[in-house]
Amino acid sequence: MKLPRWQFLRLVSGAAALSAVTLLVSGAIARAQDAYPSKPVRIVVSFAAGGPTDIVARIMGARMGELLGQQFVVENKTGAGGNIGADVVAKSPPDGYTLLMATVSTHAINPGLYRKIPYDPIRDFVPIGQVGVTPIMLVVHPSVPATDVKSFINLAKADASRFTYGSSGVGSILHLCGEQFKALAGGLNIVHVPYRGSSLLMKDLIAGQISMAFDATPSAGPQVAAGAIRALGGGMAARLRTMPNLPTLQEQGLKGFECYTWNAILAPAGTPQRIVDRLSEAIGKSLADPVVFSRMQEAGVDPTPGVSPAKTAAFIKAELAKWDAIIKASGAQID
Repeated sequence: MKLPRWQFLRLVSGAAALSAVTLLVSGAIARAQDAYPSKPVRIVVSFAAGGPTDIVARIMGARMGELLGQQFVVENKTGAGGNIGADVVAKSPPDGYTLLMATVSTHAINPGLYRKIPYDPIRDFVPIGQVGVTPIMLVVHPSVPATDVKSFINLAKADASRFTYGSSGVGSILHLCGEQFKALAGGLNIVHVPYRGSSLLMKDLIAGQISMAFDATPSAGPQVAAGAIRALGGGMAARLRTMPNLPTLQEQGLKGFECYTWNAILAPAGTPQRIVDRLSEAIGKSLADPVVFSRMQEAGVDPTPGVSPAKTAAFIKAELAKWDAIIKASGAQID
């Protein structure tokens, strides 16, 4: 049926108007994204202010804010081993204004440790870039008659009941480092003593209340230097930057052992690629800044510049698989 001319013109003009509106909206969205950020950006930290992750977030946020011309505000959302803060970001609008300073806990350990968490570590986030790693080392009380990993394992195999190892809590990275060590050393039966935080375990290690522990270099390093405890090996594949003469556990026969903490910046899934790219570029420029690099190292963190969003995504998936297997083997679980 042929439409009257006036109806045809009305349809055409209506379609044109709709197209014009669509173009205007699309253009507005594109301009908003191009102008990103046009307001302050918050970086959610799932742990308390003053801790390692908080320090890293504040160092990075300050420099990224300078580079992008907007304030980056650190917001601490603590609880449930980091799950609460991660969930806040997972459920935030994917507009680039709410980011997560992710950790090994939120994205590699908690998914296997807790019976249920309120977010999916892969599906609910888009990685922007890795920021740094914090090395961990194996340390013992000076009364333990071992100077390297092999001699300690031999002592423990002869009489495991003599030794205990401390951690910052059940399911913590320090606990799982110990479980990985026990498994790779042939199934050592050293008793685990969980503490409420690493400062308490270090206090008891220095006092000789526990035999050994895995701890991060910022807290363990000064005690090793003071002679209060003895370092037996570094936990990373490469030797510690701060203790280049200390052999790694891998070098001392524990093939595949690798234990450290890490930080990466993530955004909610669905964040536009142009915003991800802009943030990724800002991370790269921040880590290339000698002042930022130095401040990170002073905090005990080894910066990891040049890790793209794709490489960060692959890294997190690999870490998730690795720790899931270790958690299952240890039997650790939290309701």
